[in-house]
Formats: sequence, structure tokens, C-alpha cells
Amino acid sequence: MAQTHSHVPAASHPSPSAVLQLLKPITWFPPMWAYACGAVASGAGIGERWLPIALGIVLAGPLLCGTSQAVNDWFDRHVDAINEPDRVIPSGRMPGQWGLFVAIAMSILSMAIAALLGPLVFGAALVGLALAWGYSAPPFRFKQNGWLGNGVVGLSYETLPWITAATAALGHAPSGMTIMVAILYGLGAHGILTLNDFKSIKGDHEMGVDTLPVLHGPRNAARIACLVMATTQLGVILLLAQAGLTTGAALIGLVLVLQVLCMLRFLRDPEGRAVWYSAVGVGLYVSGMMAAAIALRSMPLATATVG
Repeated sequence: MAQTHSHVPAASHPSPSAVLQLLKPITWFPPMWAYACGAVASGAGIGERWLPIALGIVLAGPLLCGTSQAVNDWFDRHVDAINEPDRVIPSGRMPGQWGLFVAIAMSILSMAIAALLGPLVFGAALVGLALAWGYSAPPFRFKQNGWLGNGVVGLSYETLPWITAATAALGHAPSGMTIMVAILYGLGAHGILTLNDFKSIKGDHEMGVDTLPVLHGPRNAARIACLVMATTQLGVILLLAQAGLTTGAALIGLVLVLQVLCMLRFLRDPEGRAVWYSAVGVGLYVSGMMAAAIALRSMPLATATVG
């Protein structure tokens, strides 16, 4: 008896769930958390400006971060076919050029929301959007070099949302102290991004993507990541201590000690424990960010604006 085969035609457009997977909600947390830290650090009355702050959190997370994920997946679809073939584009759940269309539509929507929050926020969002495209798209493709690409993402995910939130909360640029702390945490995030590169060493090597694990090997890359995260937090501790914010400095010091203990375990098996450290160590890192924000909030606005 002859068998009949049913052929299901390929979808001409993605499902809503496929679009959501492309935007990767799990990645929205870091910039949203950084935005929340900036709002807290500003010392402003959040209740009076709750709407722009709420819109800013949406802008930092689902919109700009979601856009960056769509852009990255579109231009990394060939690498993902090797490393993670089940991702939404190489698996075919995001057919044709829909990945690119979603990235463009999200970029337009992001700038429309940013425009509602004033020229300073719009300018910051424009910079963030340019970095998101430059990170993944040719001719820049910053991610081709782990030193440059991870720095771009760290500043985009941590520093920029922090400063943007403080600006939205205050209605003007934040203090120099706030800006310096935001920059240090953004630089420290370079190490966090290096941890993320451990899962794709094989495909990155084959496609010529020079992440730190590819350039320097997993063990040296792990050492670099830990050193970057530790030294930048030490810089935050020194800044707060110098400003007389000793409680905040002590709390971040305690968080750093706990991280160092976790780092020692991670360094014994970088490839096997990268995911573990990303969960435990990074959780401690972002806890320190909020401790720094609360400490900065305790500074009188008049004093804070001098820094």
C-alpha cells in the first residue's frame, strides 16, 4: 500500500511567540536594572516623574535591548546555525528576512518612545541604537573583536541606561559622581559579556569571531573577566569612600569579597562553570550596583551636582 506524505508549507511570517523569542526577554533585565539604579541614584522624587521613568524602563529593556537582540541574531544567523541551530532564525521559525524587518521596526518604535522623553534621552537612545547596530552589523561589527565588542555592550547595557534614567528623573544631566559610577559598572560588564562568550567558542572560532576565549583561550579569558569585574568595583568602592559614603562602600566591598570566592571556584573550571558563575557572580555584581545607587541617593542634590 502506497504511503502519502503530507507537506506542510513553510510559514510566510513568524508567529508572535517567534518574535518574542527573537527579542529574548531574559536579556532585558540588565539594562532595566541599570535604568532602575540610575533613577534611584538621582535622588529625585520618583513619584513626581513616574511616567517618564516607567517609559524609560520599557525603552531600555523591551525596546532597545530587544532591538539589539534582533539585530544580533539576524547578522549572526550563520554562526548560530553552528552554535545554536535551534534559535529562532536558523531553525526557520523566523522565515525569510523577517528577522531584519523586526529589527528595523523595533528601532523605529524605540526612537519614537525616546522622542517622548525629551532631547537628552532621545540623544542617549540614538547612541545606544547606533551601538546596537554597529555591534553586529557590517561594516563595523564590533563583536568581531572581544575587547571592543564587549566594551560596547557593557557601556550600552549598564552605563547608558543608568545615566539616561538619572537624566529622566532629574530633568537634567546627573552629577559627575553618578556618571563615574555608571561608567565603572559599564566597564565591569565587559567581564560579564566575556562569560557569555564561553558557550559559543566552537562556532566563533570557525567563523573568525575573535572573542576573548577564542583570542586568549578559556582559562586566560576567565582570568581577564574576573580581573575586569573586580577592579571596576574596587574603583566604585574607592569613589564612594572618598565621598564619605562609607556604608555603601562597605556593602559593595562585602559583595566583592563574595564574588572573589565565587571567582576562585570558577577559575578552576572556566568552561564548565561559566554558566554557574553567570548566575551567581553576576547576581552579586548587580546587587552591588543597587547598593551604589542607594548610597548615591543619600548625597544631597546640591553636593552631588558639584562632582
